[in-house]
Amino acid sequence: MSVVKPSALEEVQVVGRLESLRKILQGKEYTEHLQKPLAYWALPTDRRLPLAFLGRKLQDLLNTPFGDLAATPGIGQKKMDSFVMLLARAANTDPSEIPTEESLVREITEPHARPASENGDGFDPAMTSEVVWSQWRASVVKHNLGDQPLGRFAPSLRTMTRVIWNTPLSAYVDRTLDEMRNMRTHGEKRIRGILEVFHSVHSMVAGMGVQKHLIVRIVPRLIDQVEQWVGQTLQTPGIPSSDELAECFVQPLLEQVRIDVNQQIAALAENRLGMAGPITSVRQAARAMGLTRARVYQLLNEINDVMIVRWPMGRHQVYELREKLYAEAAQMRNPPDFRQFLAAVELFYPGARRGAAGPLEQASEKFDADESREAVVMTG
Repeated sequence: MSVVKPSALEEVQVVGRLESLRKILQGKEYTEHLQKPLAYWALPTDRRLPLAFLGRKLQDLLNTPFGDLAATPGIGQKKMDSFVMLLARAANTDPSEIPTEESLVREITEPHARPASENGDGFDPAMTSEVVWSQWRASVVKHNLGDQPLGRFAPSLRTMTRVIWNTPLSAYVDRTLDEMRNMRTHGEKRIRGILEVFHSVHSMVAGMGVQKHLIVRIVPRLIDQVEQWVGQTLQTPGIPSSDELAECFVQPLLEQVRIDVNQQIAALAENRLGMAGPITSVRQAARAMGLTRARVYQLLNEINDVMIVRWPMGRHQVYELREKLYAEAAQMRNPPDFRQFLAAVELFYPGARRGAAGPLEQASEKFDADESREAVVMTG
């Protein structure tokens, strides 16, 4: 098949645009641009990309005469137009927004003179280029967030592959998009989850400066709400009312679970907490849902897994609060009813890993049987 050659006019226009972009990109402020491969400015949605050029550095391409570029096998008029489009995208990228490899390390202790900016609040993985990805990585390093697990910052754990919930952000801060996509087991769903977390973090901290005596702490909104309430309650004498326990502890944590699990598990959590009726036992939940008790225990363990990722310090703080309520209830003639709170503690942070049979199942069933004992303590 014959190759359609560009007209003289088309070629003159391409040469003119190329020369204009060459002058811009060879300016001193674009030095860092020249060390990046052309693929750095490519987007997943781009079509007719000049594949023969993508792996070459801009400096090499800009130093190559037009005739040699046009004579490259596989490069026709449309590929050359795409090449010029990528150069224009590079020229329109603010040089201050491209972190150098050295700065990705240095930013832990040295603040940016000018933080990277984000164009809009929306997340679109198809519009994530290498230059945007490098800005997101720089924000994570700058604020020393690399040791945090990906699952902590995910908008929803339902959209993230479970195996990377506890993977630290630092596992990806040194990787380009291309390197990450070539990692084993990293399909589109996993890549999307990683990108969404980095985008969320960058959107929050990109405009923040750095102070040596302060540190950025990012936690899920609902978890922060509960954690602050637990801290205040531990310092306040007395037992909160059942309404306050439900509003400030049970409901926010249940809402976090609804965000992170499927409808079946959310329904199980609601049944175990008595949100629409009495608190149900494992046996009752299994019958109502048409499941075996073994399956119910598996679903309950998934709730615990979510809470471990979202609020790793929750077990210690919640158990401390539980002991405080037990101790104060024992001194009261008519203590408030906090059975739902106790059911929530067992649901979110069980005393033992729940299983289908044996000691772990017995421990969970024992909790259901102990409700009568707790009722005696709470009613005096």
